[in-house]
Amino acid sequence: MRLTISIVSIFVYYLFITSMISLQQMHYIVVLSEELQFLRASERCFVTQPTLSMQIKKAEDTLGHPIFDRSSHPLSLTPFGRELIPILREIMTENERIKWLIEKQNNQFKEEIRLGIIPTIASYLVPDLFAEWKNELPNIQLIIEELRTEELITAIENKQIDLGILAGPYADPKLRTVPLYQEEILIYAPTIQKTTLSLSDLTELQPWLLSKGNCLRTQMIAFCQLNENVSDWNYQGGNLDLLAEMVTKFGGYTLIPAFAKIKGELTLKRLESSAGFPAREAIALFSNRSIKKSSIEILLRSIQRKYNQPTPGLNILTSV
Repeated sequence: MRLTISIVSIFVYYLFITSMISLQQMHYIVVLSEELQFLRASERCFVTQPTLSMQIKKAEDTLGHPIFDRSSHPLSLTPFGRELIPILREIMTENERIKWLIEKQNNQFKEEIRLGIIPTIASYLVPDLFAEWKNELPNIQLIIEELRTEELITAIENKQIDLGILAGPYADPKLRTVPLYQEEILIYAPTIQKTTLSLSDLTELQPWLLSKGNCLRTQMIAFCQLNENVSDWNYQGGNLDLLAEMVTKFGGYTLIPAFAKIKGELTLKRLESSAGFPAREAIALFSNRSIKKSSIEILLRSIQRKYNQPTPGLNILTSV
């Protein structure tokens, strides 16, 4: 009986809202709110720019308030628009839930999980576990995207991805946070012969950093007590292989996560401070209301089985 009431409630909610503006118009509005440029939004929606503009103006007339301030450059949301967008996202999510329910009842269901992973985790996690995921979830279509931490958080808040995997900590009451594993951060410094290094050993060496937005950069700056502008190295990317090669050719050091797969034979060493060995905690984020929860939990358990090998003496670093 509860299930029936829930379904009826969703349909009533859906019918009430869509009697005002269509789901297609909602989609156009949400895409334009992300792009803030009519041409790019129309390309994403596969319609002409005049069609997009006409449909959004029609929705604004129906609602009785402008959603976008067209006098600003670039385009911006009005106060009404800023309040409206989260509501439209919820409506579109409920619509997906209805479609999911109908397809499931008709035995036509093929679930799609959009997975966002930060680059320094994706580089080893995807090749390690993709075959296992396909075996355990044969009817799931996985769409995997590498995103930097800030991009990933924005994507999950905007419901552009279903599941995010990143380095914690991160807390949001609207999202469920699941700890996955701890990963020691090792150091590649071939000119130093010690097997365990201290921060004092690095004072005169050049640090090689990932670009801004990568959590490993933030951790390296914090743990190694570096100035943000410590180096004239201006690299825009997240390729650990490139950093290791720069260290090999030009000296200095960089930090490498313990599970990373780096080309060549590198001798990685431990880096110790009074607080212990630096490490990061990989976490998963997904919506508390996700209809894909059961499949997501299967993915997360496989990650925990593979990498959750506690190491004593680790000092978990802050990423963001």
